[in-house]
Amino acid sequence: MRRRAGFTLLEMLVATSLMAVAVVGLLAALSASLGNASRLTDHDRAAVVARRKMDELLLAARLPRYQVLESPLTPADGAGLEGGWRARVSPFEVPPNAQPGSMILNRIECEIWWTHGGRRRSYRLEGFKASLLQPQDVLGGVIQP
Repeated sequence: MRRRAGFTLLEMLVATSLMAVAVVGLLAALSASLGNASRLTDHDRAAVVARRKMDELLLAARLPRYQVLESPLTPADGAGLEGGWRARVSPFEVPPNAQPGSMILNRIECEIWWTHGGRRRSYRLEGFKASLLQPQDVLGGVIQP
């Protein structure tokens, strides 16, 4: 009796089917990884833009309290994101009987928003800055907006 070297048609079909399942699984995992990498890249960009914007706000000499500061992201500060930023400054800690010239602590809330895949995403930061109360900030012993 002669033995034949090689595979039967049935063995080839089973092997091909197993290989197809493995390749489809690998391609699905690769696609998901690329999507996650793209989303994380946008979050990284937003974090950089938010930190840069927060640094600008912390270095600003005088920021209006209780007013929303906002603007769209420009190509210079947007790092490839289409969206905008919004910030608000409010007193965080004020000593009792604060008078002009008193030091207070302000909270700066900064949000960067952008769209990715048709959904709005955002990244928020919070910072604190000490400043002196100005005469126009205090009216009748109450801090004015």
